[in-house]
Amino acid sequence: MIHGRATFEWLEGGRFLIWRSHYDHPEIPDAIAVTGVTDDNLLSMHYFDSRGVYRVYSVSMSPGTWRFSRDAPGFSQRFTGTFSNGGNTITGRGQLSHDGASWDDDLMLTYRKTQ
Repeated sequence: MIHGRATFEWLEGGRFLIWRSHYDHPEIPDAIAVTGVTDDNLLSMHYFDSRGVYRVYSVSMSPGTWRFSRDAPGFSQRFTGTFSNGGNTITGRGQLSHDGASWDDDLMLTYRKTQ
C-alpha cells in the first residue's frame, strides 16, 4: 500500500478545479492538474508532473462518478472514481492501453477527506 496526499481546491472565481498530488513512492511523480470547461464547452483536465510530463484528458462527471481519459498512440489511459461516504471518499481505478484495444489495470486509489 502506498500513502500520499491530494488536495482539491477551486481557483478563485470557481471556474477551475486544482488537484495537487504527492505519493510516498519514488516512482510516482508529484503532480498538479487543472480541470475546467474548454472553448468547445467540454470538460478538460490539464495534467503536469515533476518529471516535466504534461497531458490533456477528457473529463466527465455524473452523480457519484468522476471519469477522465486520454487516447494516445501506444499509451492511452482512463480512470473511474466513485464517490461514497457522503462525498468524503473517492475510490478509483486507473487503466492503461498500449494498443488502443486491450486495457490493463494500473493504480487502484482511495482518496479520503481528512478535514
